[in-house]
Amino acid sequence: AKPKVSSTLAVRKPGAWIPLDSGIEHRKMTLERSDSSYSFDLNLVRFGRRVRPRIISSGQFQLKSSDAKTLALRSGAVATINANYFDEKGKPLAFLKTANQEINRNVSKHALYTGVFGVQDSMPFIVHRDDFQLTEAQEAIQSGPLLLKQGAAMENIPGAGRYSRRAVIGMDKQQRLIVGVTDTVLGGLSFAELQELFSRPEWQLETTELLNLDGGGSAQLYIKTRSHEEFVSGTSEVPVVIGFFKTGN
Repeated sequence: AKPKVSSTLAVRKPGAWIPLDSGIEHRKMTLERSDSSYSFDLNLVRFGRRVRPRIISSGQFQLKSSDAKTLALRSGAVATINANYFDEKGKPLAFLKTANQEINRNVSKHALYTGVFGVQDSMPFIVHRDDFQLTEAQEAIQSGPLLLKQGAAMENIPGAGRYSRRAVIGMDKQQRLIVGVTDTVLGGLSFAELQELFSRPEWQLETTELLNLDGGGSAQLYIKTRSHEEFVSGTSEVPVVIGFFKTGN
């Protein structure tokens, strides 16, 4: 029997962490939905201390929006994942600050945008918006919902059982960042299933903090090392990504 994540979701192939470069590992989990008889992959990348995150705006390259691959190649990032929610004009719907510009200084109280991913003194953090201090972030995006906080599943999440294409960023006990994107156009994962996958030890992800990023057509992930290149493309362009850069230290 395949191990169950939820009553309708099983792990078909758990995959294994494969080192791609110093501080960069890739893993592909294949999941299977029993009530609609389809399977899909959860593409995962894990980063060690030698890889540093940055918030990358398409506007830095005179672009209104773009895809994760283009923004990786333009910025020199080894990997990129889509970031915040935005409106039809590409404007962020909650707090957004890059190293060069504070694009939206409003910390939204919307029920969905309960988490913040940021960078301070080159170190990443993921916090609840109520714990976020504007002066503490050199770069940050507000997104959500925040799914895990200090290892515990957040409760009362709107639409917790709804399936969708997802993109997430998390941090484990070793302060390693983990990003993940599902590759299915139809269906996908629920917030409750993400909480299960990223918190329980049997799935070998175990993040203490986990933040949902903009999903649906925006969800996309690109990675390129000397030995591996992969692009989980979205169906729409995005104005902002989180980029990951090798430091060499």
